[in-house]
Amino acid sequence: MATALPVAAREHNIELMLVSAARLGNVEAFGELVKRYDRQVFRVVRHMTESPQEAEDVVQEAFVKAFCNISGFEGRSTFGTWLIRIAVNEALGRIRQRQKFPTTPLEFTGFDEDQTFELQVPSPSATPEEVCSERELRKALTRAIQRLRPRLRAVFLLRDVEGMSAQQTAEILRITVGTVKARLFRARARIREMLTPYVSPPPSRSRPVLARSYAPSADMSAMVGV
Repeated sequence: MATALPVAAREHNIELMLVSAARLGNVEAFGELVKRYDRQVFRVVRHMTESPQEAEDVVQEAFVKAFCNISGFEGRSTFGTWLIRIAVNEALGRIRQRQKFPTTPLEFTGFDEDQTFELQVPSPSATPEEVCSERELRKALTRAIQRLRPRLRAVFLLRDVEGMSAQQTAEILRITVGTVKARLFRARARIREMLTPYVSPPPSRSRPVLARSYAPSADMSAMVGV
């Protein structure tokens, strides 16, 4: 009696069939592939661009490029990784063209990927004042992400917002895992610097502690409102 395939394996097989059909020009199959990742792609691009309208333009252009080049997809990574890579590259190209950021590699040393910092996040029983403070924090975090250099922003979004592994992020951006960790360290440091007004005082303070210890990779998508 045949053993039923796990859900993950079954989904992977379905995706492979859709990719094969799409490579033969099947538009419907490509559409099904896009449906699997369109929300995630848009989330990443939205936080890399300045407006929802620009994000939509970037995503549409990325999907067109993906369809036109799907015959070159060799399956070395997942289709989702490949699709996000195209979208991220498109977004980075737009940003560089608009803001003229330098494209030379960034080199950092002495990073600590497990660095944590504290953000002022009200509890479920928060007062109206605390709720307002949380809203301001969300706005401040969004602004901070937007102010990151494009390469740092891309790594931060993929690792700390989307929760991707260092290896997945490296595959998408076509950089080494070491470079991912270095850029993530720099991005987190910049975010922490820009959010200084929201960083908790030392635990020795006498008044009740509202903030909770916050690892950047945990629940970040909720913080940025995606």
